[in-house]
Amino acid sequence: MWIDVLNIIFFLSLLLFAYFNLNDPDSWLWVPIYVVPAILCGLTLLDLYFPWLYLGLSIAYACYAGRLFMVKDGVYAWITTYNRPSIVESMQAKKPYIEITREFFGLLIVIFILLFNYVLA
Repeated sequence: MWIDVLNIIFFLSLLLFAYFNLNDPDSWLWVPIYVVPAILCGLTLLDLYFPWLYLGLSIAYACYAGRLFMVKDGVYAWITTYNRPSIVESMQAKKPYIEITREFFGLLIVIFILLFNYVLA
């Protein structure tokens, strides 16, 4: 079924995101942010759904995304002060707003995946 295919793609993508964060100084935070939803996507393949967990994590991640949006050198500053320069030119984030903006969009991806499975559950 197409939903299973999507959850396999989500599962593998989230594990890849977690892998990319292993060398970050804040990997203790970001690896679980990606691994927990990856596990939840994998469990859907076994017909195990946890709607309350999808919703709870979505709310927690949305709160953190809101914080990243408003912090100094956050997404809001990236949009208004820095005029949205590319955040994908290199893997090395040389400016603080690049790392924060990438983290923000990573959270949005995770929230989308969690809410996708919440609606299906």
